[in-house]
Amino acid sequence: MATETSKPNKIQTNYAKIGIIAAVVVAVAAVGIWGVSKFHGGIGSQMSISDAISGVSTKSVSGSELRIAVIRMDDIQGKATVLASLNKQKDGFTSRLRDDLNAAQKSLETEKSDIEKSQGVLSQDALQRRIAAYQQKVGALQKSISDRAQAIEAEYQKALAQIQKDDLDPIINAIIAKKNLSIVLDGRFARVAENAPVGLDITDDVTTALNKRISDFRMGTPAGF
Repeated sequence: MATETSKPNKIQTNYAKIGIIAAVVVAVAAVGIWGVSKFHGGIGSQMSISDAISGVSTKSVSGSELRIAVIRMDDIQGKATVLASLNKQKDGFTSRLRDDLNAAQKSLETEKSDIEKSQGVLSQDALQRRIAAYQQKVGALQKSISDRAQAIEAEYQKALAQIQKDDLDPIINAIIAKKNLSIVLDGRFARVAENAPVGLDITDDVTTALNKRISDFRMGTPAGF
């Protein structure tokens, strides 16, 4: 029932701005990132450096007393069976989210086409109401996709943290104790010579032990699934 079809160009222009913008957020998570925090003294402190370190012992550790090892966390991430299982689960949820997005987009595209066809039939007010309702659906879809993608990542990170706490860290600590190590360096930030002594790199030891201890871990079901 088209009685008011005035200003079709304005309606067409406004409608042309309607679009669907939705993206599946995928994040890459790493197990075991070691960080160093920096602490700063209070503003206005007047104590001299020599006074500040007056309580520091003169004893130091010589090279003969140090037992050092290197661990490459990125290599463990690629070879740990439990992480392969966890990544497969995450990919499954992400795939479901992508399928839901595609289905919703097709539905919205159909509705968009119907709105375009009704421009010469509906009154201006009725057409504007349909466009507003369509825009609300687009906004709701964007929020739903974003919320569910964040929920996937949250459950994934929660699972990683649990594996590190219950399995990876205890294994590393046990190897440190067994080898009587003084310090373990993150291999991503350490350069190791080709002729380095056998046993300096404990990555394979950690990976083998981790795969023996745990091969599967079920991440929680993300909200919205």
